[in-house]
Amino acid sequence: MSEGQSPETRIEALLSEIERLLKSSDLGASFADRGVNTSLALVAVQGLRAYLRGNKAQALEDLGTVVEELEARLEASRQRARESS
Repeated sequence: MSEGQSPETRIEALLSEIERLLKSSDLGASFADRGVNTSLALVAVQGLRAYLRGNKAQALEDLGTVVEELEARLEASRQRARESS
């Protein structure tokens, strides 16, 4: 990234790099070992990108999806823990 680029261009490039890394199978396996879903992380990045572009409706949809999924996964994890104890 060039220092001569605008901050918006630099952020776009960083978000694109994050997306590329999240799509990497090596990184995906590493995150999966920790229970992190990279598809969900990609939706979060897309939501952040939409927000930074000023598209609040799309940001709300994407980030809302992430929140709903995280809540559901956390609750399922808690339920499994209760059932196993």
